[in-house]
Amino acid sequence: MIYQGNGLSAQLLDDGIVELCFDAKGSVNALNIATLQEYKSAIIAIGECAQAKGVVVTSAKSTFIVGADITEFTELFKTPDDEIAGVFKSSSDIFDMFEDLNIPTIAAINGFALGGGCEVTLVCDYRVADTTASIGLPEVKLGLIPGFGGTVRLPRVIGIDNALEWMTTGKPYKAAKALEFGAVDAVVAPENLKSAAIEMLKDAISGQFDWQAKRKEKLVPVLLTPIEHAMSFNTAKGMIFAKAGKHYPAPMILANLLEESVKLERQGAMLLENAAFGQVAKTDACAAQVGLFLADQVVKGKAKKAGKMATKKVERAAVLGAGIMGGGIAYQSAYKGTPIVMKDINNAALDLGLTTAAGILTKLVDKGRLNAKKMAHTLNNITPTLSYDSVKDVDIIVEAVVENPKVKAAVLKEVEANVSDDAIITSNTSTISIDLLAESIAKPERFCGMHFFNPVNKMPLVEVIRGKDTSDDTVAAVVAYAAKMGKSAIVVNDCPGFYINRVLFPYFAGFSQLLLEGADFTAVDKIMEKQFGWPMGPAYLLDVVGLDTADHCTDVMANGFPTRMPKQENDPVKALYNDNRFGQKNGVGFYEYSKDKRGRPQKIASATSIELMSAMCADTIAFDKEEIIARLMTPMVNETIRCLEEGVVDTAAEADMGLIYGLGFPPFRGGPIRYLETVGLQSFIDTADKLTHLGEIYQVTDGLREMAKSGQSYFNTDVKTAK
Repeated sequence: MIYQGNGLSAQLLDDGIVELCFDAKGSVNALNIATLQEYKSAIIAIGECAQAKGVVVTSAKSTFIVGADITEFTELFKTPDDEIAGVFKSSSDIFDMFEDLNIPTIAAINGFALGGGCEVTLVCDYRVADTTASIGLPEVKLGLIPGFGGTVRLPRVIGIDNALEWMTTGKPYKAAKALEFGAVDAVVAPENLKSAAIEMLKDAISGQFDWQAKRKEKLVPVLLTPIEHAMSFNTAKGMIFAKAGKHYPAPMILANLLEESVKLERQGAMLLENAAFGQVAKTDACAAQVGLFLADQVVKGKAKKAGKMATKKVERAAVLGAGIMGGGIAYQSAYKGTPIVMKDINNAALDLGLTTAAGILTKLVDKGRLNAKKMAHTLNNITPTLSYDSVKDVDIIVEAVVENPKVKAAVLKEVEANVSDDAIITSNTSTISIDLLAESIAKPERFCGMHFFNPVNKMPLVEVIRGKDTSDDTVAAVVAYAAKMGKSAIVVNDCPGFYINRVLFPYFAGFSQLLLEGADFTAVDKIMEKQFGWPMGPAYLLDVVGLDTADHCTDVMANGFPTRMPKQENDPVKALYNDNRFGQKNGVGFYEYSKDKRGRPQKIASATSIELMSAMCADTIAFDKEEIIARLMTPMVNETIRCLEEGVVDTAAEADMGLIYGLGFPPFRGGPIRYLETVGLQSFIDTADKLTHLGEIYQVTDGLREMAKSGQSYFNTDVKTAK
């Protein structure tokens, strides 16, 4: 053994070949600070080994290296950018040391080689991958850029245009595609990976391959004429701005970096990368995107724990109520492998449910993402029925009938009489109290809410609503089933609106007040979409939700929080609803919906709706964009804080992910709590205090004021006990 560390080793094999093997203590290999130091020690040991003639880099895991351990770098990112650059220079120097070994090197890539893992392969002279490999530099998805020399080596290995595509999209590539790009030199079957890599290395050692020439290509500037250089980067920058826009700085920082670094030799190019990494790591977008990654790990970790805890395994499901929502739920369950019974009281509804599922599948087939065999298998996993006979043996039931408490209560009571004693019963409700519905259940401990978002196949969130009598085992089983369906589950406690709608409707209330004061709803939508980053402004979102649904939810919130969210009789949303303007569902709301000459959907502001609202709204005036943002976002953030303080949602991470997955909160802002902490708690309070005359939804909690005074973060403070 040449070197033995905790996470990697180097041993001398036959014929002077050294195997540098990554084998971390956990289930996967990741690059943390300790591993990087061991990597350096191993490189030094290899360089001092007189018998060493070549190095093959391998992994003892089922996957190569999944990337850097971002949790170790989050505190570093809070330091000045020159300090960040210095730390990453020290790290990238280690990669340079490996590349400078005076013997040929090859990487044997299995499974994922992402981020830092990909950069480990790029310092090798050759790369061979097995058919399971997936290779890429996804750092941009965290608001970052590669920091271990990836920006220097990849353009010199696969060309500038290809490298820009890889790094600015963050997309990973399967082995065969990576071979087409030239990112790997060969692809072999998994069982042949190590032997093939060693044979290629032997050819390099013997001189059959000119490894020195191949290495030199990564050390020198990229040869481009001035015209080629200008064309590559001008085109790339135009495409990057069109796709990423101003809110995601990392892709453009990458393009600007490469524009200069490709002209330089490795040393100069690496220094530019170090400096650019320090710059991008300090952006708000990076803090938000890294925060989202970590929050997503919290949600996934809880789902994984629930799967282990659940004593009730869901092997067969049922949905009550077909139609569009029921069909979507049936599709999602069947597509992910859990057979499901779809029950309704008439064939027309069943036909609509099956048509909904078939329509989703057909679109996947048309896009080449699904074959006909998989489509048929999914449809065969859905059993339509008018009878309870097919439901009696299922493990879980999702009630998805009309949003009416009396109807739901009757259906729930009926279904409980027709299922096994240990079957879990859930209600897909967006507003009706779970405790109220539980009154119709003889065994409320096996009942909870399971709130899907429409369209089910596209929206990743499921709210699992715990009633006062819901058992832990029921919650665990439902969370595990949601994960099995490919959804991210957030567990919340029962309250009016639960979590998502509870924080959404103060936002809508702020919007209605703006309209009453003379704001142009198209201007508000434009600011909230283009400036703040929502996929839809409030008027457009209300049309998508449905103005009838919004009016109903407003009643629920007013009953639950009469002083904070009272229903306004002169609410413009109510006026449109009273005129049978329901939004997209009947083609007219704030906007009128139709198709253009090419059949593409389009929307235009409805002149009739504007006239209807003019009777109650002040004359149109222009509002400053910062005021519009403050008037809408302050109530939403305030209500999110209340939900944390009251224990409706457990953690800031889940609060953020809930709005990201359930409402499309702008990812580059990281969710409502990350946004609050980016703005600064005291700064947010100062803004809110100037708006308190507008109503209780603008009043911050005493808990927030205490958090601001103490300088604490919601991400490491349990505010349920800090009130």
